Amino acid sequence: MKVAVFPGSFDPLTLGHLDLIKRGSALFDQLAVAVMTNESKNPLFTVEERVAQIKEAVSGLDNVSVITTEGLTVDLMNRIGADYLMRGLRNTTDFQYERDIAAMNNFLDDQCETVFFLAKPEYQHLSSSLLKEVTSAGGDISAYLPANINEALKKRLMEREMLRVKKDNEKAR
Repeated sequence: MKVAVFPGSFDPLTLGHLDLIKRGSALFDQLAVAVMTNESKNPLFTVEERVAQIKEAVSGLDNVSVITTEGLTVDLMNRIGADYLMRGLRNTTDFQYERDIAAMNNFLDDQCETVFFLAKPEYQHLSSSLLKEVTSAGGDISAYLPANINEALKKRLMEREMLRVKKDNEKAR
């Protein structure tokens, strides 16, 4: 059985991520989407929210599970019996970064095999960070997000805006 892990912060999950998940689910017998915590990023959604959002987005893919983990990806792979680490590449910058991570993972566990998927052209310019930046400035990014995540993002941004207005009003008093 071919088991793979697709790790990421997925904050938020984009249609580019979802495309990779669908393609990975066709190649592997089991695919675990691992929602990771990235301490260097300021998440818009909690890990629990991201897991729920992704589960809804992949609900039709029977061989895909959504899990959370912290620590080394190779340790997760060993815990769940995964043979492959799945990663997406949008451009040469991604390749250089991912190549180094793949080499380190292979150093940590010589059984860790990284499989790279090239992003489809329509998704090569996407990143969760870019989409958050655009939507925070009022841009419409709904064409790049699963519907459930687009709605959650709109709601979260509205909550943040209301909180900002409340703080501004308190300062003005």
